[in-house]
Amino acid sequence: MNALNTVEYMHNLGIQAKAASALMASASTATKNKALKALARLLREHVEPLQIDNARDLERAVANGLAAPMVDRLRLTPKVLETCALGCEQLAAMPDVIGEIIGLKQQPTGIRVGQMRVPLGVFGMIYESRPNVTIEAASLSIKSGNACILRGGSEAIDSNKALARLVAQALLEAGLPENGVQLVGTTDREAVGQLIAMPDYVDVIIPRGGKGLIERISRDAKVPVIKHLDGNCHTYVDDPCDIAMAVKVADNAKTNKYSPCNASESMLVARAVAAEFLPLIGAVYAAKGVEMRCDPEALAILKSVKDAQLAEATEQDWSEEYLAPIISIKLVDGVDEAIAHINKYSSHHTEAILTTNHQHAQKFLREVDSASVMVNASTRFADGFEYGLGAEIGISTDKFHARGPVGIEGLTSLKYVVLGDGEVRA
Repeated sequence: MNALNTVEYMHNLGIQAKAASALMASASTATKNKALKALARLLREHVEPLQIDNARDLERAVANGLAAPMVDRLRLTPKVLETCALGCEQLAAMPDVIGEIIGLKQQPTGIRVGQMRVPLGVFGMIYESRPNVTIEAASLSIKSGNACILRGGSEAIDSNKALARLVAQALLEAGLPENGVQLVGTTDREAVGQLIAMPDYVDVIIPRGGKGLIERISRDAKVPVIKHLDGNCHTYVDDPCDIAMAVKVADNAKTNKYSPCNASESMLVARAVAAEFLPLIGAVYAAKGVEMRCDPEALAILKSVKDAQLAEATEQDWSEEYLAPIISIKLVDGVDEAIAHINKYSSHHTEAILTTNHQHAQKFLREVDSASVMVNASTRFADGFEYGLGAEIGISTDKFHARGPVGIEGLTSLKYVVLGDGEVRA
């Protein structure tokens, strides 16, 4: 597709999305839920055909030398597809927030003033690798009454097209416009440049991918952007803590899966518990082939661990998102130093404290400046499905307009509504 055709193609997608958005916004709760349930059913019915399409993407990715964590993100396993189906059903079971009026208050003049939750209109989603994002974005778009234009990575084009066909089928089954969710069918990079520069048709852009992609979108977009930056997440092991629990949680936070943005990439350990804790977690990481990049104190303690893969940490390691079996480890005096380190080096995504001290836990919750802050839980829980949002369109590290996992409410806005009975202003 040449550049001129790409401009025309994207312009047409915008026109269709804008027209569909009015129908999506006015759809009844029952209609939207019917589409979501149909999509869940279709996903389960098409597991094998979807894996055939996905296999073509995987084969091409491996042949092109795509990094292992990115190939892992590309896989549409039966488990991934079932999670997508469950997410659709969870969304269908949730209350419909569209049209909800909150904060209605009587004013001295007699009028009542409140705010109504409404769809944003049309959102554009630009994402890499994970084809399951196609379903997450589509299902959230349906439930929130928005239209959307989805532009997945070229490495997942066959998988995304197959999933988009199922979405269109589900929309039609429910009586909704099939253009309510549109996938950009070209891998031409000019399509992204067009999508982020169509304020007449697109109300917000949500990029989800590598730091380079998000920085480019944020720089060049002519419409508002909800940013999803990298996930340099921390687990802090406090003094005092339950050592056995800390080992279990720190293990899960790092090794449950290496490629997601909510995996812990850095571990801070209070000096008072380091001699007891580090050899235990070190043995777990050594057995799983996790490389530990340590400050000198942690390195000295971990040298006794059999088969441990150790290296001395550099300054860069404290800021790194590895997406791989690597973790940085640093000893700190206590909760104050841990908070200061996290606020300096983290990407403000997700941080956890493992502690038995209530005051330390409360201080950590208050003072750590990240989108999700946890006490005695794995950072891997930072996810829309796990938070009960049904699905997520990304995890925003912005402070406006949405922060943390972006579910239905993150795809809506509030408008003021005024209810009167003939009142006039004096």
